[in-house]
Amino acid sequence: MKLEFGISTFGEAQQDAGTGNAKHAYRRMQELVAEARLADELGLDVFALGEHHREDYIISAPEVALAGIATVTRNIKLSSAVTVLSSADPVRVYQNFATLDLLSGGRAEIMAGRGSFIESFPLFGYSLDDYDALFEEKLDLLLTINTNEHVTWSGQFRSGIRQQGIYPRPLQERLPVWIAVGGTPASVARAGKLNLPLTIAMLGGQPEHFLPLVHHYRKNASEAGHDPTQLQLALNAHMYIADDAAKAANEFWPGYEQLMNRIGKERGWSPVTRQQFEYMLTDGPLLVGSPGEVASKLIIQHKLFRNTRFLSQLISSGLSHEQQLRSISLFASEVAPRVKAAVAAESML
Repeated sequence: MKLEFGISTFGEAQQDAGTGNAKHAYRRMQELVAEARLADELGLDVFALGEHHREDYIISAPEVALAGIATVTRNIKLSSAVTVLSSADPVRVYQNFATLDLLSGGRAEIMAGRGSFIESFPLFGYSLDDYDALFEEKLDLLLTINTNEHVTWSGQFRSGIRQQGIYPRPLQERLPVWIAVGGTPASVARAGKLNLPLTIAMLGGQPEHFLPLVHHYRKNASEAGHDPTQLQLALNAHMYIADDAAKAANEFWPGYEQLMNRIGKERGWSPVTRQQFEYMLTDGPLLVGSPGEVASKLIIQHKLFRNTRFLSQLISSGLSHEQQLRSISLFASEVAPRVKAAVAAESML
């Protein structure tokens, strides 16, 4: 199975006050298009955009932004990261991504998750008390649509469908639907039982702490009669690469501190310190450093997890667009080839 490398981003942006004249958002959207174009030109495999409904992110409709990106790219797969399926209509999600698939020539993917932020639930009229049940029911409908042109379905939270066609259909036989998790065993088990590809966000702690989740995923797949060796597994972690380690750390730290402490304040976390950051650089999942250091981390992770995809999550806070483009370039031209060569050499042993 091919080892894939990709980029994901939430599209952090400086806010524009009031309505209209959203100059900062416009500039950031153009930057995202340029980042995706570069990733495609350099041969990366995936470009993914996260859905959020907050003032500090501009991607509330990833499939729309990805459709624009589809027109300036040729080969790269285009995915959400994630689609907050719990608060979305699965029929509309399918139609939007099927449309993206037709625009892109069969490059659309859906990464479905419950969402790490909760703004979409009250925004679209859902209760957080139904957090788990909503996702389970809506995933069932999405998967039903993905395998059936005409659908009969009923559920608790959405009106039923009776022998109704869902259009358009994608260019691919089926849209790839990935399940994205942060560390919930029940979500991992569900993905395994359904034989769905899994993305694990490793944004804190030591990478090996996520191994039980991967074992749980493969165990549930096997018990459901699926071949665990054929499962697709992606790892996702924050990334920033510069020519040397000190430069990468010093450039990345201010924006990382700002981002993590802003979110941490909302969630009651203690402020992150530079000492904790340095620990994350050496023993944690942060992919921040020189090309050689980042490649070494990814090789170690592959030995642990036998994953089929790496998604490197960009943080734009505190970094210029030129620095991000340089990081993407180093990832594609230096890191990915080193990791591929190491994995290939290991498989020959």
